[in-house]
Formats: sequence, C-alpha cells, structure tokens
Amino acid sequence: MSRYDSPAPNWPAKLTPPSGSPNVLLVMLDDVGFSDFGCYGSEIDTPTIDGLADKGVRYSGFHTTAMCSTTRAALLTGRNHHAVGVGCLANFDSGFPGYRGKISHDAPTIAETLRTQGYRNYMVGKWHVTPLTETGPTGPFDGWPLGRGFDRFYGFMDAETDQYSPELVMDNSHIEAPGTFESGYHLTEDLFEHAIRNIRDHIAALPTTPWFMMITPGACHAPHQAPKDLVDKYQSVFSKGWDTTREDRLARQIKLGITPEGTELPSRNDRVQPWIAHSEEEQQVFGRLAGAYAGMLEHTDTHLGRLVNFLTEANIVENTLILVLSDNGASQEGGPNGFLNAMGPFNGRRESMEEKFQKIEEIGGPKSHSNFPWGWAMASNTPLKRYKQNTHGGGIRDPLVISWPEKISSVNEGAVRHQFCHVSDLAPTIFELIGLDMESVTDSGTTGVSFASTINNSGAVTGKTTQYFEMFGHRGIIHEDWKAVAYHEPGTAFEDDIWELYDLSNDFNELSDLSEPEALRLEKLKDLWWTEAESNQVLPLDDRFGPRFAENAERHRGGRTNYSFWPGMGHLPSDVAPDLRSRSYTISATVELKSDFENGVLIAHGDATGGYSFYFEDGFLCHDMNIGGDHEIVKSAEPLSVGRHDVSFQMKRIIETTDPNSRVYSQQNVISVKGEASLIVDGAVVGTLHTDRMFFLMVSWSGLDIGFDRGSPVGTYEAPFNFTAKLIHVTVDLEDDQELDYEGVGKTEMARE
Repeated sequence: MSRYDSPAPNWPAKLTPPSGSPNVLLVMLDDVGFSDFGCYGSEIDTPTIDGLADKGVRYSGFHTTAMCSTTRAALLTGRNHHAVGVGCLANFDSGFPGYRGKISHDAPTIAETLRTQGYRNYMVGKWHVTPLTETGPTGPFDGWPLGRGFDRFYGFMDAETDQYSPELVMDNSHIEAPGTFESGYHLTEDLFEHAIRNIRDHIAALPTTPWFMMITPGACHAPHQAPKDLVDKYQSVFSKGWDTTREDRLARQIKLGITPEGTELPSRNDRVQPWIAHSEEEQQVFGRLAGAYAGMLEHTDTHLGRLVNFLTEANIVENTLILVLSDNGASQEGGPNGFLNAMGPFNGRRESMEEKFQKIEEIGGPKSHSNFPWGWAMASNTPLKRYKQNTHGGGIRDPLVISWPEKISSVNEGAVRHQFCHVSDLAPTIFELIGLDMESVTDSGTTGVSFASTINNSGAVTGKTTQYFEMFGHRGIIHEDWKAVAYHEPGTAFEDDIWELYDLSNDFNELSDLSEPEALRLEKLKDLWWTEAESNQVLPLDDRFGPRFAENAERHRGGRTNYSFWPGMGHLPSDVAPDLRSRSYTISATVELKSDFENGVLIAHGDATGGYSFYFEDGFLCHDMNIGGDHEIVKSAEPLSVGRHDVSFQMKRIIETTDPNSRVYSQQNVISVKGEASLIVDGAVVGTLHTDRMFFLMVSWSGLDIGFDRGSPVGTYEAPFNFTAKLIHVTVDLEDDQELDYEGVGKTEMARE
C-alpha cells in the first residue's frame, strides 16, 4: 500500500446495555426508622412510597451498616464498608486501610460499572463519602460524584445541611441556593426538581439509552425542617406520645405482615421515660419536634410523587426499576429532650425546656436546627431495640421497597419478603436485574450477594448466610438466622463487652437472649466475627470520638495560622475554613469607603442558627457572634469616614483551669472561659465586648463567604447583605492557644452525622 493510500476508517464499538435494560431510580432517605413509612406501619402519610409498595415488594429483613457514610459506601460498591475504606465516617482518616473516609479506587461504584455498559448516571442529594477536608474549592475531586462515575451531580457533600439555606454543589463547584425561605425555597423540592430536569434532558438527548439515578435527600436527618402546615398536622397526630405510637405501629405491622404474629415490643430503650412521666409543656415540645420530623418525611414523599408522576407522564415508569430505602435506623443524636437549635448547646449555651416551649413555633423553620428526642427515635424504629450507630436491630434494620411494573408479576404486587439481605447486596441485585455479566462484575470487586430471585419468588434462597456489623466498637454478626451482637460503651475495654445471642427465625426483634443456653454457638459466632473482621479491614477496633476528629483536623490544618481571602472567591465549607474554636484570633480587612453610611458583610461564616459576621451597618463597623441564635454584637461608637481603612476584630480567649500547666481542655479541668473582644479601626479601639461565650465546639455546619452572607443570615440583617463599598482583602490570624474538649468535639460531630 502506498503511503498516500487512505486506510479504512475504524470507530470504537459503542457501549450498549443489554436489550431491555431498565432505568434505575434509587432513592435513599436519611435516618428514617424501620416503621416510618405508611406501608411499614406508620401514621405518617407516604402515599407515593406506599403506592410503589402496592405495585412492588417490601422487605422486612433488609439491613444496613448503622451510619450514613458507611451505608453509602457499601451500597455504591456492593462490598462491605470497611473493605472499601469507609469503616466509619467520611469526616476523618484514621490511618488504617479500613478507615480512610473515602471509597478506595479499586472498588468500582455502581455508576462506574454501569458507565461501562453504556448507562448515563445522575446523582442528586447527599454524598458524604468524601473526606470533608477534600470538599473545598480545590478538591481533590477524585472522590466527588463526578470522580466516581456520575455524569451530573446536584446536592451537598456533608452529612447534613440546612434545608432553607443549603451548602449546595453542582458538579464540582459550590453554588448559591436558588431561593430562600422567604421566597418559598426548600431543598427537598429543589433536589427533586433537578432530578426531573436531568431526566427531561436525558430524554431529549438520548431517549433510547437507560439511566441510573441516585437520589439521597436530607430527609429525615437533622435539622428537621418542613412547611409549617405539615409540622402543625403531625404535632397533633403525635400528641398521643411515643408509647402509644409504638403500640399502634406494631399492631399495624403485624396486620401488614411486616412482623410475625405474636411479636412483642421490647422495653423502652435505656433512659427513655414513659410519655406520661413528662409534663404537659414537655409533651407539647416533644410533639412539635416529632411533627417537624414527620412533616419532613411527608414533604419528601410528596416531591418523590412529582418525580414518579413525571416518569408516568413520559411513559417510562413501566421499565424503571425503583428502590426506596433508608440508610440506617432513626437517630439518637437528639438526646433525651431533643433540640430546637442544636448549635447553642454545642457552644455552652444551654437550651432549657422553658426556652423550647417559648420558641415552639420556630421548630421546623429557618431559625431552628431541630432534632427529636430519644423517645421518638425509639418509636421510629418500632419494634426494634436501640438506634442508629448501634448494631442491634434499631440501628441496622431498615425499610426497602422495590418496584418494577414491567417485571414484577401481578401475583407478587404488594408482597412482603422476609429473606435476609444487606445494603452491600443491592449493587449485585441491580446488576442481575439489568442482565449484566455477573462474573465480570464480581471480578471487578462486587462481593455482595444478589437477592434478585426473591422479587418474584417468596421462597427463593439467595445464598446469603453471613454478614458482620461494626460501628464505633458495637459489633454483630448474622449467620444462618442466628445473630450475635454486643453493645459497646465508649471508653471501656472491648473484651468486657457482653455478647447477646438471638434466633432470628423465631425472634424477629431480638427479645430472647440465648447466650447462656447456646453458649457454644455464641462462641462460634464470635470467632466467625473475628474472621470476617480480619478479612474486611475492620481491625483495629477504635471507639474514640473526639481524638479521631482532633487528629484529623490537626493533620489537615497542621500549623496553619493565617488565612487570606480576596473578594470574588467562592464558598468555603466549614471543614476547610479557619478554626476559631476555643482560641484567640484576629479577623482583619482593608476597605475603601465611598460614604459614611456603607453597609454589608466583609466575612460571614455560618447561618441563622450560629456563626459569626464582620460587617458594616449604616456606616458603623460591627461584629456579631451568633451562639445558637443569641447575638452578641459589638459596634463602633461612630460611623467610619470616607476613605481607606484597616479594620479588625480581635478575640482574646481567657481560660482558667485547675491545672494552669495543662493543655487538656475538659469539663473537669476548666473553671471558666471568657472572651475579651475589641473592634479596631486604623489601630484605635472603637468598641469592646466581654463575654462568657465563645465557639467552644463548633462554629457552624454552614460555610464561609467573603463580601456577602448567603442563605439564612448569621446576623440580624437581611441576606445576602452585599458589601456596598470596596473590599480589598480579608485575613484571619489564629493564635496558638487552642485547647479543645476533644470528647465534646466528638459528640458534636456525631450529632452532625
């Protein structure tokens, strides 16, 4: 052939999914208990989910991993969460393979696998499987959704976000929310609107190509925020209290076939009081907190309904595989009395029952960061024991609804399946239902066991015989219908944990401990747990809260004491913003004023529930330290004159301890902590503040902005309160006197999860 001859053209083969491959819609709710869907016995109206169950199947033996990051890792990869590096939370890297806080790159996600089959993949909602120190504007982005197989992402990276003022990300960029509470904005509605938009776009561009969409709304993780009419509705519903609610739900569960005839309620969880032991005032507050939770769930179901209706209208619902589930049991982070605004107590501001009652109408709104008390979490998990974080049923047994109109036979519509299955089994189940080559998928790292055969066959045997559990030292293992489980008290020796044993085939909710009569069986199961732990990177066991968070923060921030910010920069998440907790610091800015009545924010970190803002108001220089909704404001005596000024806010922390030489900050060591603050203009002090409050454990879950205050404002002004003059530069300088209550920090972070 002459070099001038043209060779035959050649194009790469087009990736083509198996014939008839369905669209896949996976909806995972957050911190929703086993009994919270209507079709699982609840009073909460969830007609969309119930309708999917009526045309599909429900599972009574579906299990998760007890926490949000870990369940996401297992779901996305089809492997045990420790085995892929997410043994605990995305908030820290403990330095061991099983605890990196990030899905390992040798474990393909569902999206990455489906991409090789020609699918398009869309992620909407909460991610939380990327270390939070990697969620800033510089990434790295390899652990973000677009780095793990998704083509588009709209949602948030952290464990939680304010529903009226969310920390939003589109693809790889932080963005402002498209609305406010005042304009009628709520994140749930926004997320489902984007989900519908993604599918509309997909139909326009690739109508014959199937898609995978994962939707993970913030509901019902704290903060529980929902429209007022729904909060009102469910405050009335739950005025009956958690004891009656448990009884009512169990009766409905038995009638629905979710739980076996004869199932009894366990005793109340530790430290939960009878409903009648609480005062009328307490009952009203607790009922309102339950109303915010329930209202949030109904609100989410309503907007899921919009999406399902669109699929029907677009004539694609018949061949869409829909899965609806929760990531773990209902949360215990609300404590015995719940919170109206959790940000205050984290910084030493006690929230009394009297205050809760006085502000009861704020629950569920933009000034709240609410969470319900233990009693309601217990009721959500009916008829199971304990909560999220724990490896008893209340932490790891969750609802799962599967609908696929084209493939689920009419005889199986509305059926309940009782086979044991685990969140790591969802990926291989989806792959088998799609018709992928399971051998190639397994070779790529999926070790879960498909339960696809159970959808149309109530008697199908999946081959799933063993599953271990571990979270913060709580341990468990299920093997051939027997479960061994150990509750671990943090700070105690693991070898002192007391193991319990249950025959799940005859004891649905772990009431009859057989550890003594079946002692030999228990020892074998404990040995099996250690075998599973060793092969899945569970070891070393680590029950520390505060120290792990502190170690991670120190490793990330190191000795950095100076931050430089320029106007026009993007949003900075809290975990990469300056750490002002329990230390002295200075915030400085250089401005050029065009008049003596300038307004607007120089720097703001946080939202209406807590944070700080350095700003101008009618020409006066101001600083607002917002602790749980209480504003401590220092203001210059006079407006600043026209021209260039160097302005600063200096906070000096003064701590008195029982041992002056100790750098350990604990409740036992601290006598008092005070702050002495100064406003300074061109070297002269123009205002002072003396306070007993500081940012002890947390600044805010919302991040930092320069030149304006996004979302619900930190200060008493109206957002965004853009700076009206010229802002040249902002710096934050940190003193080396930080002394954190590490255990307190750990508890704060756990509430965040």
